[in-house]
Amino acid sequence: MHAATARLTGGMSPAALAGAYLDWALHLAAAPGKQMRLAEKALKKSARFAGYAANCAANAGQPGGLCIEPLAQDKRFSDPSWQRWPYNLIHQAFLLNQQWWFNATTGVRGVSEKHENQVQFTARQILDVFSPSNSPLTNPEVLERTAKEGGMNLLRGMQNMIEDMQRGLSGERPPGLENFVPGRDVAITPGKVVYRNRLIELIQYAPTTDTVRPEPVLIVPAWIMKYYILDLSPENSMVRWLTGQGYTVFMVSWTNPGPEDRDLGMDDYRTLGVMAALDAISEIVPGQRVHATGYCLGGTMLSIAAAAMARDGDDRLASVSFFAAQADFKEAGELTLFIDESQLAFLENMMWEQGYLDTTQMAGAFQMLRSNDLVWSRIIRDYLMGERQELNDLMSWNADATRMPYRMHSEYLRRLFLDNDLAEGRFKVDGRPIALTDIRAPIFSVGTVKDHVAPWRSAYKIHLLTDTEVTFVLTGGGHNAGIVSEPGHPRRSYQVLTRAQDDRYVDPDAWLAAAEKHEGSWWLEWARWLDARSGAPVPPPPMGNAQAGYRVLGDAPGTYVMQR
Repeated sequence: MHAATARLTGGMSPAALAGAYLDWALHLAAAPGKQMRLAEKALKKSARFAGYAANCAANAGQPGGLCIEPLAQDKRFSDPSWQRWPYNLIHQAFLLNQQWWFNATTGVRGVSEKHENQVQFTARQILDVFSPSNSPLTNPEVLERTAKEGGMNLLRGMQNMIEDMQRGLSGERPPGLENFVPGRDVAITPGKVVYRNRLIELIQYAPTTDTVRPEPVLIVPAWIMKYYILDLSPENSMVRWLTGQGYTVFMVSWTNPGPEDRDLGMDDYRTLGVMAALDAISEIVPGQRVHATGYCLGGTMLSIAAAAMARDGDDRLASVSFFAAQADFKEAGELTLFIDESQLAFLENMMWEQGYLDTTQMAGAFQMLRSNDLVWSRIIRDYLMGERQELNDLMSWNADATRMPYRMHSEYLRRLFLDNDLAEGRFKVDGRPIALTDIRAPIFSVGTVKDHVAPWRSAYKIHLLTDTEVTFVLTGGGHNAGIVSEPGHPRRSYQVLTRAQDDRYVDPDAWLAAAEKHEGSWWLEWARWLDARSGAPVPPPPMGNAQAGYRVLGDAPGTYVMQR
C-alpha cells in the first residue's frame, strides 16, 4: 500500500508533510502577535500596491520604479515586456504575495527549524505553480510570440508536449540524446578496461606524454550518474586534460543496478568499488602510492575508504581530492528537508517493491530544488514558446542517470543524511568505527558557489573533520558546471587557501574574505597541487597487468556505461 501511494506522490510521505504543516498551523493559530503582524504586512503591501497601481495610471502605465524587486536568482520577470501595463501590475502583485507567504511560513515561535523549512519550501513550490509567467494569458513574452507567429508557437508546443508524453510512456530517451553517444561523441578519451566485477569496470587511460608522474590518479565518480561527466567532449574532458598533464589516470565506471542488485550495500560499494580499484592499480603500477579523487557521492565513499585505510595502516594514498563532496550532512542544503524517519520509511517501501530507486524518482527530487530553472522554464520554452533547447554534452549526460540499489540507498540516507554517523564518529567499517581525523594524506577539496546538492559551506566542513593539510577551492558555477570548468572556459574564477596541518580553524566567512581570488580554471590549481606531491616523471606503465590477472578486457568507455 505504501509503495502504491509513493508512486502517486512521487515518493513524498504524506505523513511527513502533514506533521510539518500541523506544527506550523497550530503554533500560528496560538500566536496572535504573529497574526497581527501578518495582517499589518498584508495591509502595508496592499497600500504599497495600490500606490504603485495609481502611479502606473498617472504615468501611462510606466511608474518609473518597482514596488518590489525580484530576488537576484529569479529571472522570470527580467524581460522588458514585464514592465508594461498590465503585466507590471500582475507580476508585482505576485511577488508581493510571494513575500507575504514567506513571512507567514517563517518566524513562528515554537515551530521546529526543520518543519519551518519544509513548510516554507512547500509554499514556494505551490506559489511557483501559479506564477503569471507560467500562463499564456498573463505572460507578455508568450503573447507577443503568439501574435507574431499567428499561434504557430502554441501548435509546436502542443506537438512537443505530445512527443514528450509519448516518449515518457514508452520509456524513450529525450530528443537529441542520439547526438551524444558514449564512445562515439562523448567519453572518447582512448583507454582500456583493465578490471571488471559485478559493480565496477576500471578504465586505464592511454598516456599522451612520453613520461608520466609515477603516482597514478584514481577517480571515483558518483554512482547516481555515469562517469563521463569527467570525460565529456574532448575540449572539456578532465580525463583527457589530466593525461595531457603527464598523469596515468584510472576511472571507476559503476554498473547500472537492477532488481537483482537490491541487496548491494554501502560496504559493497566500498570493497567492490574503491578498494577493488586500488588493488588493481597496485598491481598495474606496483610500488606507487595513488592520488585518489572522489566526485559527489564518490567523494563521500572515498572519504570512508580513506578513513578505514588510515585506521588499518594502509598508506597507499598519496593524496585525497574531493570534488563537491560532503562528509558532514547536518547542513546539506534543501535535499535534507524531507529526510526524516517518516520519509525514509515511505521511500524504503517504494524501493523495496522494485529493488532500486529509479532514475525518474531521483531526477524529480533534484528538479524540485530548482523548479523555476529546471521545470517551469522548460515548460514555458517547450510548450508555450514552441522551442526546443538544443542539447549540449553536459545536458545529455544529465539525462543519462543510473539507478541505486534498495539496500545501499537506504543505508546511505539513514547512516549519513539522517544520523550523520560519519561526521560524528559512529560509522563502522568491518564492525569498528572510523574517524576522518585518522587521514594523514593531504586533502584538496573543491566547492562550488551555486551548488544545490552539496553546498560549499557543507563541503567546507572537511576542515573540522580532519587533522591533515587541507587546500580548499571555491569556484563559480553549480554542482556539475562548476566542476567541468576546463582551462579557457569563459567567466570562470576561483578562490583558494591552504590550511597547514597545525594551523588554527578559519570559519567559512573568514576564509571567504582571506582566500586569494584567481581568474580562470581551478584545474590548473589542482595540477600544480598534484605536481608538488608527485615524483619525477618516469616512462608510462603498461596497460593492465595480465600476469597479475588484470588483462585488457576491451576499449573504453566499456560496457557498464552503456547500460540503460
